[in-house]
Amino acid sequence: MADHITATRRSVIAGMTAASMAVALPAQGARRRMPKGFLWGAAISAHQSEGGNVASDSWLLEHLPETVYKEPSGDACDSLNRYQQDFAIARAIGLNCYRFGIEWARIEPEPGKFSIAALDHYRRVLTDCRAHGLLPIVTYSHFTVPRWFAMRGGWEVADSADLFARFCDTATRALGDQIGMASPFNEANIHLLAKLWRGAATPEYRAKRVAMIAAAAKATNAPAFSSILFADPDRIDGNLLDAQAKAYQAIKAGPGDFLVGVTLSTQAVEPFGENSVAARLESELYGSWWDAVNASDFVGVQTYTRMRADANGLMPPPEGAELTGAGYEYYPQALGHTIRLAARKTVRPIYVTETGIGTDNDARRIAWLDASIAEVERCQAEGIAVHSYIYWSLLDNFEWTQGYGQRFGLVDVDRASFVRSMKPSARHYARLIGERR
Repeated sequence: MADHITATRRSVIAGMTAASMAVALPAQGARRRMPKGFLWGAAISAHQSEGGNVASDSWLLEHLPETVYKEPSGDACDSLNRYQQDFAIARAIGLNCYRFGIEWARIEPEPGKFSIAALDHYRRVLTDCRAHGLLPIVTYSHFTVPRWFAMRGGWEVADSADLFARFCDTATRALGDQIGMASPFNEANIHLLAKLWRGAATPEYRAKRVAMIAAAAKATNAPAFSSILFADPDRIDGNLLDAQAKAYQAIKAGPGDFLVGVTLSTQAVEPFGENSVAARLESELYGSWWDAVNASDFVGVQTYTRMRADANGLMPPPEGAELTGAGYEYYPQALGHTIRLAARKTVRPIYVTETGIGTDNDARRIAWLDASIAEVERCQAEGIAVHSYIYWSLLDNFEWTQGYGQRFGLVDVDRASFVRSMKPSARHYARLIGERR
């Protein structure tokens, strides 16, 4: 396992999954028109695309000498200023929804001090999103938090849920009438996935991660600097569950009348051999988060690969496995597995809010789109109502500790000029949508 493994989903599952399998695409006649109201979309996050998120915990960590980040986020894709271009591209592809974040660190850069200018900005973003014919699907916290929040202990502190609910209440009062759907968190169980994979990191990497957090505490004169991607999962899980519940109530209080759900990191956990521990690992991956789903309006399935487990635990990939640019198994069939899992675990509506592939070979992205959409169609044919397919991501953006080296986007972004260029996969996605609409 490489030293750069972190708690981000697209990093923590890198290099540890099993061999890829060829996917038989459905015959032309087998294609199904999606039901009325089906959402075709792409996703992005605030920190990864906007740029200049200087008041966030991640910005500080990225710039420390002890950092585990390969490079800082910098200007990212400059979506803070170029969001209209992004919406226009999304609409040109034929999308009818767009999933993105509002950045807590911009809206509340100091505790209790809310930026009217930032809220006005996000209101313009939301109204412009709608003007482009796109339903805005909003994430209130996509991993990052304000630096002041991390300095006081982040999600490890008992009142963290109340502070997050206060932010959600303020943001919703200003923006709620323009929001189409929302979730308080992106991949609310990301810390539990990190816990499963933490043992795979080398001692050297674990020591470097600890040194980075210690350096952040020293640099900010904070007693207990804590960031969700590097925190102790056992210390934050209960507070995050509390935050989900309180944020749900704050957001539902309005204004606006929209679905508020839970997005999960949903990896297929498959058993191999006798006495496989797959069932135990799956239980640990989700903890009590299916209960949180059942107390909300929908579940967002976010799937990138599968895990295989034997009697000894997670299995490494065999020699010859096809790996994505992010280092894990190319396995789009995992999406069908997790949709079926969600259908067993909850009666709440199921949305695919993320799936995608990091690769420099756009032909493999095209194949991923074909295969993963086919999985949605198979599930629908089985009687499972799936309400969306949202690809991660629209743009080649900042991929956390891996920087700009992993390319998930349908659209290339020139790092110097920020010029956007649609890849063949974007045009292929447009064709797939047109055939099914």
